Amino acid sequence: MRDWRAIVGRNVKRHRLARGMTQEQLAFAAELDLTYVGGIERGKRNPSIMVLGRLADALGVSPSTLTLEGVE
Repeated sequence: MRDWRAIVGRNVKRHRLARGMTQEQLAFAAELDLTYVGGIERGKRNPSIMVLGRLADALGVSPSTLTLEGVE
């Protein structure tokens, strides 16, 4: 069984770093708590569809991009 939390977390972190953003900047742009963003990136939180949309908007990607597996 795939660990979707880990997949989403890796993708959020990869896109955040590619844009030169800190977790704090991403949290502010997505209107989320900093500790929640950190939990998502560590694969410990299970973000809702609404949160995926907010993160995707803040990162300038589509929500489906955050669920792609094995993309480096």
